[in-house]
Amino acid sequence: MESPLEKALASLVLTFHRYSGQEGNPLTLSRKELKELVQKELQLGERMKESGIDVLMRSLDQNKDQEVDFKEFTAFLSALCMAYNDFFKQGGQ
Repeated sequence: MESPLEKALASLVLTFHRYSGQEGNPLTLSRKELKELVQKELQLGERMKESGIDVLMRSLDQNKDQEVDFKEFTAFLSALCMAYNDFFKQGGQ
């Protein structure tokens, strides 16, 4: 039986692949795919404007190929985990 952590990791990987490759490379997220993932999977994405998506895309796309690969996506996940950790350390206010 999978542990909760293993389930969480599998969910992160599956979420990436649910959106990747809808247009083009099946192993990367285009800007459009990243936008859809963020808007559908994160509450903050519902409020994110186009300019915010552009900033996110530029910050994640380290090799400047106009796509976000899984390694680049994990940097985003790491930043989100840090933000959630800070939130909970402050008492979830």
